[in-house]
Amino acid sequence: MKYFLSLLICLFVSVAHAEDLLVPVSKFDNDSQQLTDSKVLEFWAYHNYNGDDNYQNTLRLRYYNPLALGEWRGRIRLDTAYVSNFNSISSANNSGQYSAGQTMVTVWGQDNGLLKSLGALVGGRVIFPFGNNGQWAVGPQLGWSFQPEIDTLLHVTDFSPLIRYMYGFDTKNNSVSANPSQPALLRSLQLFPTIGFQLTPDTMLRFWDENGMVYNSAGGGWFVPIDAMVTHRFAKNWVFAVGGSKQVVQTYKQYDWSAYAKISFNF
Repeated sequence: MKYFLSLLICLFVSVAHAEDLLVPVSKFDNDSQQLTDSKVLEFWAYHNYNGDDNYQNTLRLRYYNPLALGEWRGRIRLDTAYVSNFNSISSANNSGQYSAGQTMVTVWGQDNGLLKSLGALVGGRVIFPFGNNGQWAVGPQLGWSFQPEIDTLLHVTDFSPLIRYMYGFDTKNNSVSANPSQPALLRSLQLFPTIGFQLTPDTMLRFWDENGMVYNSAGGGWFVPIDAMVTHRFAKNWVFAVGGSKQVVQTYKQYDWSAYAKISFNF
């Protein structure tokens, strides 16, 4: 009996501490429809290790802009990149040689009719294969932004999950002789369980913001990384961030690890 009472006390204390640390689900407010009108220009740099002595450096330019069509309000995001693939043998010769990478257009916004009951931001993405290789792909997405109504010891800022399904339908160089190593057509479910924590008034820690989980619906297999990024606002309109991602489940091959950084200008 004494042991049982001790166990109950420990359980009660643990629950009490959990309530101090975590925000109950009922204390999150869905503010997905509150879209910012700011414009954002970002420069990203990535260094990925893909396994088997293969590396990839990527320079990416990303731009966000508000959209308005009648009563509809939304956002558009444009991504374009230059990519360099190399290994330890060829790195001395071509690690600095970049070619055009994929360009993406992503649009999302308020939904006043279709799927209104979900309270989500409805949108989609198109991938243009402007590089030497790659493929055309399109896909719908649903996103949310939940803000905590109370503060806790962990200082949760938001929980912003996103679901996207990408469908590839044509490769740019679809001849095996021209590109024997071309990947299969994309059929992937992408999950971003993004959550943020306030470390200081100007510094945040965010998980699964840049790199999410992927399920290959064509042949099966999961890619699940641990992805973390620290962002710091060092001026009113300027933000700097560094992050890293490491795969923990890879039955669907993507990369082994990734390190990245960005500088962002808001105007």
